[in-house]
Amino acid sequence: MPRFAIRMILFLIPLSAGGRAASGQEAGDVVTPSDNLVVEGVPAIPDSLADRVDRYTEFRSATLRGWHPLRQHVLIGTRFSETVQIHLVTQPGGARRQLTFGDEPALGGEFQPPDGDAFVFSRDVGGDEFYQLYRYDLATGEETLLTDGVSRNTGPEWSNGGRWIAYGSTRRTGRDVDLWVVDPSDASTDRMVVQLEGGGWSVSDWSSEDTALAVLEYLSINESYVWLVDVASGERTLVTPKGGPERIAYANVRFSSDGRGLYVTTDRASEFRRLVYLNLVTGEHRTLTPQIDWDVEEFELSPDGGTIAFVTNEDGISVLRLAEASSGRELSVPELPTGVISGIEWHPSGDWLGFSISTAQSPSDVYSLDVESGRVDRWTFSETGGLPTSGFASPELVHWETFDGRTLSGFLYAPPERFYGRRPVIVHIHGGPESQARPGFLGREAYFAQELGFAILYPNVRGSAGYGKSFLQLDNGVLREDAYGDIETLFDWIALRPDLDAGRVVVTGGSYGGHMTFAVAARYSDRIRAAIPVVGMSSLVTFLENTQDYRRDLRRAEYGDERSPETRAFLERIAPLAMADAITVPMLVVQGGNDPRVPVSEAEQMVAEIRDNGTEVWYLMARDEGHGFARKPNQDFQFYATVMFLKEKVLE
Repeated sequence: MPRFAIRMILFLIPLSAGGRAASGQEAGDVVTPSDNLVVEGVPAIPDSLADRVDRYTEFRSATLRGWHPLRQHVLIGTRFSETVQIHLVTQPGGARRQLTFGDEPALGGEFQPPDGDAFVFSRDVGGDEFYQLYRYDLATGEETLLTDGVSRNTGPEWSNGGRWIAYGSTRRTGRDVDLWVVDPSDASTDRMVVQLEGGGWSVSDWSSEDTALAVLEYLSINESYVWLVDVASGERTLVTPKGGPERIAYANVRFSSDGRGLYVTTDRASEFRRLVYLNLVTGEHRTLTPQIDWDVEEFELSPDGGTIAFVTNEDGISVLRLAEASSGRELSVPELPTGVISGIEWHPSGDWLGFSISTAQSPSDVYSLDVESGRVDRWTFSETGGLPTSGFASPELVHWETFDGRTLSGFLYAPPERFYGRRPVIVHIHGGPESQARPGFLGREAYFAQELGFAILYPNVRGSAGYGKSFLQLDNGVLREDAYGDIETLFDWIALRPDLDAGRVVVTGGSYGGHMTFAVAARYSDRIRAAIPVVGMSSLVTFLENTQDYRRDLRRAEYGDERSPETRAFLERIAPLAMADAITVPMLVVQGGNDPRVPVSEAEQMVAEIRDNGTEVWYLMARDEGHGFARKPNQDFQFYATVMFLKEKVLE
């Protein structure tokens, strides 16, 4: 998938809201929501509840953003105040010096080659995802706007010489992503390289001479193509031909050091995404990882072109590997903590490999590997509110058989042993829908297990990534209802477990997981106690009609084209909105007012319909948020409301 800027968001609980005094009440009695929050049906939240849970709101995390080209320094993303900003760390375990400030999160952050005097980052407003690119000058701390301030601008990639960045922008039509280049030291040099059609275009890499771009055209998670674009003329050449009998996905495109080929990940002639060398002269595909029957989810070529670092996703667990670029022969790698690895990046010297790791006992932190000695250094030690997270349970990989005989899997986080008997269960469905539940850090959700005694189950139903391209397509279009049925059979499995209470089940999820939550509540209210949909679609028809133009066709590839009468009739029939009268359990609905993906209207129409049917709904909407909550005060209030909801509707 294109390496679009990713906004750090909260779907259920990620990592003090307003004041703690409500109008007409004594200070300290209740938590007062900030003016930007719309709060309907939520009872007053006692200040004492906030005090009890506050340590779980102080988790931090850190992700690697980029290496300094000359020094062993890194840029990281972490939060000190309300939003994630870019910080500089000059040695493993060193102080985190904040560089960017402001109300909005700062995304990206790659040093300018070859001297590292500046870096480029992106920022949106209120979660609208219309990202603008900025140059940050290390000497002066000055930030310079590089883009038009209006359109959506994504995926900046530095040229090897460090003069230019290439990026995608919707400024021409608001729908199509064209490719642009700019010299960040002179914003007036901004120019369009090539005009394109569609919202799935992104720059992957520059050729070694900085004369050509490797470009990815993304149509769906199952179909994408690689192009070469001449930077001077805009002429483009299709590298991976279209029109074959099979849809093929390509990603992570990198030029070889000699410019004669490309390294890619692709599922061509395979169920899984393998690491492949694509010869630009002959078109030959040479597989470098034929022995690995799991997805290669990311890789980076060393600066000298001799070694490839890559990460495989093995039943949700990340495995870091090194291999010779010429032969694919694997090299030794020291043992790393079990969890999820992301953001691998070579230092320009080739001596160190940086990456981020999240485990069940630790939020995401930044590490590096000295490839010569095998020494692993930890650069950040993110705070966990003073909680001893080393005692948090590692998840159990569980499996169950669904209605058509397929075996599905998920991760079950158990509460501490002091909670005895059958435990209430939170079923947390991931988004995407082409995402995957992974065994990482629970963050605030750990409170539900550690303090309230919930078991938390993250299922990977059909359509989840990581289990092969055939599995990925099992929920597409008119197969959508089969994914809902997978959750019904999960409820059957829960009933067979002696440690789980099938009579006290809560379903939740964000984005597509929010849609699944609506759908499950509409179909199986008799199997659950409550539901917490977050930024979820209540009707795939109205969602497709109202989502942002640049992403509509990309989503039609997954859900079906609502302009087709047959498809529209099917999607309207299965819509949770059309079945709202069947929802009989209380619901906490969470939504961002500026959400460009799932518009606020999706929540509003569902809340209104459920209330008209007499079912209780708590509604929380943040005017200054998008597809999930990114600001800590809003996250905190959502957390307080969620804790109260679970206690009142499930535990009492």
